[in-house]
Amino acid sequence: MKKRVVITGLGVVSSVGIGKENFWKSILEGKSGISEVGSFDTKDFAVHNAGEIKDFDPLKYLPKDKISNLGRSSYFGVIAAKLALEDAGLTKEGLDKEATMVCMGTTMGESGILERLNRNFIEKGIDGLDVSLIPNYPCNNLASSIASEFSLEGVNYVIPNACAAGNFAIGYAFDLISNGEADMAFAGGSDGFSRIAFIGFSRMFAVAPERCQPFDKNRKGMMVAEGAGVVLLESLDSAKKRKANIYAEILGYGISSDARHMTAPYSEGIKEAMQSALKESNIDASQVDYISAHGTGTAVNDREECLAVKKVLGDNFKNVPMSSIKSMLGHTMGAASAIEAITCCLVIKDDVLPPTINYETPDPDCDIDCVPNKSRRHKVNIALNNASAFGGNNSCLVLKKITS
Repeated sequence: MKKRVVITGLGVVSSVGIGKENFWKSILEGKSGISEVGSFDTKDFAVHNAGEIKDFDPLKYLPKDKISNLGRSSYFGVIAAKLALEDAGLTKEGLDKEATMVCMGTTMGESGILERLNRNFIEKGIDGLDVSLIPNYPCNNLASSIASEFSLEGVNYVIPNACAAGNFAIGYAFDLISNGEADMAFAGGSDGFSRIAFIGFSRMFAVAPERCQPFDKNRKGMMVAEGAGVVLLESLDSAKKRKANIYAEILGYGISSDARHMTAPYSEGIKEAMQSALKESNIDASQVDYISAHGTGTAVNDREECLAVKKVLGDNFKNVPMSSIKSMLGHTMGAASAIEAITCCLVIKDDVLPPTINYETPDPDCDIDCVPNKSRRHKVNIALNNASAFGGNNSCLVLKKITS
């Protein structure tokens, strides 16, 4: 018999706040984390803004000797996991080392390490390479660094499935706990800001010049950003036994790979992931109260996502609010759907919806209720968390309020 799986801890590192309290307060206030890129000179680019986490001191959370051996994505992930553990009311000593797993998603992995090696090689030649950085580059460091921090010996995975990866990681952890193959899990996603991502999306003309405007008729693109989101999962029985605070139950998830285009999302693929998630969760579309949109702010993504939602919800689509926190954070890549899953947990807990900021002009192709510009009280029992990625990968997570 499958176990019911719940979320009892939230950890977030973002450009609008570190920790769930600061993050949620900023999100509900519609605070933007977008600013001019500070980590490198963008004078050769047509765009200059991004969602960097500025004035961030990792020494507040980790000792110097540990940080020196971690890339930015890895220490974001470790810090988010520590925050999730604390939020769950647990300690490192209280974890079962063999029965606690780690599963993290990412898009760029530790590309910042690769950029440092490349810069050293260009400026100083082969003799200038800092070979001590090389072991920090492989993206498995994102999960293994969390396991090392807590001395965990359970299943340890990284799912580098681009911008849908956070949902994939949480879904896989849900499967293992549900099947009795793990007792607890740290699951989520992490991505540090990288020059490679900024260059790539800029060359695709996908980056907006000033701000991100999901679902607006005059939207001009996304914002490259960074961050980490980690949730702590356990069985409902475990959470009840230790009288933990339960944010939400995971009912199921759906994934699809339509493989229609290398970069552009496709409504049929998004629809299949949503319908698969609802079917696994034994939920009818009429029961959905809120959707956390992928909502990147690009013309194609928002149009295709709205079309998919209309296909899934039918005539009821205008009655189900669907907002995008990427309007505030930008696109945190592999961390995005993990941070948005945390957002869904807080929506369910507080019955309040985050806004889609920068919304000015309605688009007939995106005639949904995007919760424009201001947060809103709204009772939420069932929330969906949508995510899409390059290659036609899509994922949808279904979360439910625990009532008694």
